[in-house]
Amino acid sequence: MSARAAVATALAADGRTVVRRLASAPPLTLRQTGPCTVHLVSTAAGPLGGDRLALELDLAPRTTLELGSVASTLVLPGDGESEMLVTARVGAGATLRFSPEPTVLATGCRHRLLVRLDLEADASVFWREEIVFGRYGEEPGRCHARFDATRAGHPLLRQEFTVGDPALDSSPAVYGAARCVGNTFLTALAKGPAVAAGVAVLPLADGGTLVSALAADAVELRARLEWGERTAVDGDDSVAYGGDGRVPGLQ
Repeated sequence: MSARAAVATALAADGRTVVRRLASAPPLTLRQTGPCTVHLVSTAAGPLGGDRLALELDLAPRTTLELGSVASTLVLPGDGESEMLVTARVGAGATLRFSPEPTVLATGCRHRLLVRLDLEADASVFWREEIVFGRYGEEPGRCHARFDATRAGHPLLRQEFTVGDPALDSSPAVYGAARCVGNTFLTALAKGPAVAAGVAVLPLADGGTLVSALAADAVELRARLEWGERTAVDGDDSVAYGGDGRVPGLQ
């Protein structure tokens, strides 16, 4: 199956953001749930092996879009490798928040997750990805994930990783006993690096911040990413959770 969905924004005369385009194709179905908010609703199983899915986001200058999903995405085995390509163009002064629910890699799947993010110099982006290594009690399928971000035509972040290779998954230098991995990219620049058990906040050389985390389950992963996100924005990890510096699941 091949399917393509798209969201595009425009700036109204009164300064409001208008969703001027909302195109869907199962299993990628988009629903506008607020003035600047769109949710992805899965209307068919998948992605299945062999599927080629694409989501395009196009934000006009000075507009705002928040995109989420109503449920996790379950990647299933099938005939060959599946692919999900997300392309986003964020115009000058525009703000994008991309935070879908986790992607779950069912046993036997083979999947590619590709993100291509193109920002104007003063665009603002929050982009969170979470991957769960299989359903409860099962080994994960294989996934190769790549994230490419450019700002004003210059490389900002290039990152890729693989899940589902036993030699990598079990290594204490890679995932160890973790069952989930997540990353959040923010154009906000952290004042400096911050590290706790299972999570790291890393300022990028050309501006922006990458928060990376590992965890035993999706709830713990979300807590760790949120701690890193708050630390990046607030610049003080000691007040991220009530002033005592504790992160749920970390101590």
